[in-house]
Amino acid sequence: MSAELDPLLDATVRHMQELKARGERYVNVSPETLTALAQPPPPVGAAPLSAAVMRATPAVVAAAPPVPAMAAATAPKSLSSAPASTTPTDKVQAMAALRLRAQACVKCPHLVKTRRNVVVGVGDPNSPLLFIGEAPGADEDRQGEPFVGAAGQLLTKIIQTMGLSRQTVFIANILKCRPDTPGQSSGNRPPTEEEMETCIPWLLEQIDIIQPKVIVALGATAVKGLLHNPTGITRLRGHWQTFRGIPTMPTYHPAYLLRNQAISEKRKIWEDMLSVMEKLGMNITEKQRGFFLKAGG
Repeated sequence: MSAELDPLLDATVRHMQELKARGERYVNVSPETLTALAQPPPPVGAAPLSAAVMRATPAVVAAAPPVPAMAAATAPKSLSSAPASTTPTDKVQAMAALRLRAQACVKCPHLVKTRRNVVVGVGDPNSPLLFIGEAPGADEDRQGEPFVGAAGQLLTKIIQTMGLSRQTVFIANILKCRPDTPGQSSGNRPPTEEEMETCIPWLLEQIDIIQPKVIVALGATAVKGLLHNPTGITRLRGHWQTFRGIPTMPTYHPAYLLRNQAISEKRKIWEDMLSVMEKLGMNITEKQRGFFLKAGG
């Protein structure tokens, strides 16, 4: 990144942090700026950004160059354009830049037409723990944040029972836009394989930025999208897998517990979380070990 943009990037990060401290969750970006963010950065030595683009929210535009715009969305799955993020500030800045570029993505026109928000992810990009779901639902599309509906509230409780919070982990989906439901006034549908293949480079770039120590894949669709494993979630859950060299725990989606609230099923998911906690070297109390066990069991 050219040296003259460093002060602008620093100012942008400080401004975003101030907005977050005041409770702001989103930043308005003009269509012109989104168009500019979707273009590849100029080569070294090229003319600077036009004055017209710089006038359109200059701090936001200045934050885009750290990662080539849209490169991850068109690169092969085995490649990533994410920078080597080694410090907490590096990761925050890289994730902020990715978020802006993802909001300008138009790779799936049918999803662009119906979405309200691009649901990039939420949490701490410096967290060692990454939760991955399948796609936003109606609540997530409306609020622009993953896992905020009934299943999301249950996931939040699971995370809190682990002694963590939504702010200390990172939560993302394979698909960043809500799958469209033509002809339906309500309800959701799982993403198609084509949609996941188109969108997953964004997630791969997020993984490269976060560099988590453990990934939790929530539900059959997330497991299929990540691992391409034909084994059903019922047989696969609870058994450690590896994704891009990272220990990955497949488990049921929280929505499953909304449909089946048997103590035995809750215990299965909780045993998976205990295994995750052990893998991360977290302290586990006897109370935590005893959750969802039948009396005398």
